[in-house]
Amino acid sequence: TRTTRRAPHLGLAALALARPSLAATPPLGMTIYRAPNCGCCGAWVEIVQQAGFAVTVTMLDPEALQSHKAESGIAPDMASCHTAHVEGYVIEGHVPPADIRRLIAERPDAIGLSVPGMPYGSPGMGPEDAREAYSVHLIHRDGTTTIFADYPAAT
Repeated sequence: TRTTRRAPHLGLAALALARPSLAATPPLGMTIYRAPNCGCCGAWVEIVQQAGFAVTVTMLDPEALQSHKAESGIAPDMASCHTAHVEGYVIEGHVPPADIRRLIAERPDAIGLSVPGMPYGSPGMGPEDAREAYSVHLIHRDGTTTIFADYPAAT
């Protein structure tokens, strides 16, 4: 068959037509509240930025951070080291970005998600290939929780 000079250009044009929906979707804005001296919070911020979220970080002293968590509907047993807000939801702790995107896509009537504590191997808490088992909890408006996602321990 004969190759023309137009073939590569037609392919680029088709690609350009296929991509506008991606280019037109701005990154989701996320505000993260954290204490200034927490290194794992900084690691999680980098992870969600790399996942395409547009992040604003607000530093709070520990007492103000705890008050913010309570005002946001985070019970002490669901608390972790940082609290984020995205698309009307609260994200508490080291929640994987894929779970945040799923939450936003599914839009349940809930406060948000939490990974209580700071489980080793969760995003920002060490290598995933050495992680301990942990669960992502969906926090319902009445304060109850259900499991949103489970992550088994690495073997």
